[in-house]
Amino acid sequence: MDACLSSGQQPRPLEEAPSPPDDETLHTDGTSRCPGDSNEIEASLRSLQKFVPTNYASYTQENYRFVGKKIVIQESIESYGAVVWPGAIALCQYLEEHTEELSLRGAKILEIGAGPGLVSIVASILGAQVTATDLPDVLGNLQYNLLKNTLNCTTYLPEVKELVWGEGLEQSFPKSTLYYDYVLASDVVYHHYFLDKLLATMVYLCQPGTVLLWANKFRFSTDYEFLDKFKQVFDTTLLAESQESSIKLFKGILKWD
Repeated sequence: MDACLSSGQQPRPLEEAPSPPDDETLHTDGTSRCPGDSNEIEASLRSLQKFVPTNYASYTQENYRFVGKKIVIQESIESYGAVVWPGAIALCQYLEEHTEELSLRGAKILEIGAGPGLVSIVASILGAQVTATDLPDVLGNLQYNLLKNTLNCTTYLPEVKELVWGEGLEQSFPKSTLYYDYVLASDVVYHHYFLDKLLATMVYLCQPGTVLLWANKFRFSTDYEFLDKFKQVFDTTLLAESQESSIKLFKGILKWD
């Protein structure tokens, strides 16, 4: 798929995160509610939910607005994977503002480290076929948020799959059937010990024609070290950045010998 993003494109500044909207519920046509009775939707959620959310001591309901929709995300500060991080906001903004040139409608997308699911939800609302991945303990809350915000509201219901970076890739994502137009990642690089496995996973998931969009808040020297390694295997373009918040958004195309 042609991503229509020029390697010579000048990076643009990233905007601040959108302010929480007023109290209304998501609807595909911009009105105040998804189609269907709320009790029926809750019953459908329970029947479709195959992963159980982790039993954290507390969850909060956080509101976001993209594509003219209110998106409600269940978050918990007890897990890195249950919080929406700044890179996710930046990536959602970019997808929303460049939907047509990215040709997202009908595109096959996989998100690495989807966390509570905001990026995958926005991509689904924009018409993409989304597979959201993360560690096993994150999948319950991820799937809950995806279903809550996309059921009866999107063309394609997003899929949820376990993905442990660098492990069991061929079994879970066999090369013979693997192809994604886009691989998305946001704030997956921070102070942890799995950066080499993360890079190997990014490389594995990209085929000829796949575009990787990676947004990250740069906090540590190790983040820049990862970026250097990333540039060795991906043709890399800086698409957008915020100097104030140290968030950068990159486009990567895997180098082929």
